Amino acid sequence: MNYKETIQYLYSRLPMFSKEGQAAMKPGLQNIIKFCQKLGNPEEKFKSVHVGGTNGKGSSSHMLAAILQNSGYKTGLYTSPHLRDFRERIRIDGKMISEKKVVQFVKSNQQFIEQIEPSFFEVTVAMAFEHFALEKVDIAIIEVGLGGRLDSTNIIKPELSLISNIGYDHMNILGNTLAEIALEKAGIIKSETPVIISQRQSEIQEIFNNKAFEMESQITFASDEWDIKRSSLQNYNTDLLKVEVKQKSKVENAIFKFNSLELDLTGSYQLKNLAGVLSAVNQLKIRGFKIDDDNIISALADVKTLTGLMGRWQTLAMKPLIICDTGHNEDGIKEVIKNIHLSTFNNLHMVIGVVKDKDISKILTLLPQEAKYYFCQPNIPRAKSANELHAEAIQFGLEGDYYESVDSALEAAKKNALEDDLIFIGGSTFVVAEIV
Repeated sequence: MNYKETIQYLYSRLPMFSKEGQAAMKPGLQNIIKFCQKLGNPEEKFKSVHVGGTNGKGSSSHMLAAILQNSGYKTGLYTSPHLRDFRERIRIDGKMISEKKVVQFVKSNQQFIEQIEPSFFEVTVAMAFEHFALEKVDIAIIEVGLGGRLDSTNIIKPELSLISNIGYDHMNILGNTLAEIALEKAGIIKSETPVIISQRQSEIQEIFNNKAFEMESQITFASDEWDIKRSSLQNYNTDLLKVEVKQKSKVENAIFKFNSLELDLTGSYQLKNLAGVLSAVNQLKIRGFKIDDDNIISALADVKTLTGLMGRWQTLAMKPLIICDTGHNEDGIKEVIKNIHLSTFNNLHMVIGVVKDKDISKILTLLPQEAKYYFCQPNIPRAKSANELHAEAIQFGLEGDYYESVDSALEAAKKNALEDDLIFIGGSTFVVAEIV
């Protein structure tokens, strides 16, 4: 098989969450353990940081990878899902795995794949681990796919774990309460391994404290250590988010001397993520990694270039202003709305699509009623049909039309928008994937 045929084989042969939802999941870690044993346990051959959470784990992973890469470390980065190219999931120093290596991996393991019938995600995790081991990375940032406790990435023994914001998402899999969801996320806390929690959330803090105590692991709530806010000098027309950084309490061995930073990830939610990243960097320094202030400062201003991150409050055009964001659950949409309110525009146009296996009623209550809507459906089997979404949205006072594709919805929005208007595109990662 050539590369195109290999990718089609993976998509068609293996259960894939983006196509099938929960039905594509393989409960337990048996398959990934078997796969990695067959490969010689590559996950044991490189150092790693494990990053989980509901919102912010992708941005946090990319920020950490950028900082380590900028500090001279050969840095692997495994994330999911991809937006445009399958190979986005597996990078070293920002460079995607080659098509040749994807083909070689599948060819070498095809018989085994058909024997144990892993999920699509399990195969990609095994591929990433082998790639990082063969390329002898100094460290790899490994993002959890879904949950934590039973996620295929959870066989690594990391230098530390980082858990970002916890919110309501995938409740049909992880549980209906924040406590149930947090317990699944806490499953990545390893024995005698430091864990950073980006944000102290009073209703679930004991979940993490108890798990850390059980595992004899040092726990740090990053929001207790750092006061990070948007700078009063912020110019909203720039491509950088200016933030002020203040140490709230004594941070063990911290030697950061900067009191401000510029981020090229400009969503306001990055302030929460940044706290976790700084505490994680501090722990890595304690564990012997050489990371200077200048490495941090320059990396955070250039994360998108260094790592290839897309879709996080990303500006696509200026007149009219067109912005997309992958926020797709209640907390993610709240942050989107907050950023819309911080933007300057006359009229608001919202290109929105969602998947059909989620209760979107809370999301629909959050969306601004003054906007004109262009309801659409991403080109995946899990997509909620545009006319169904339109019918539901009407009940929440959201007015607009529906379109059979993301492209046609965006074209209609562009046709209607004036130069000083804002077009926002989102609701689902899969909507954003079609336009970035």
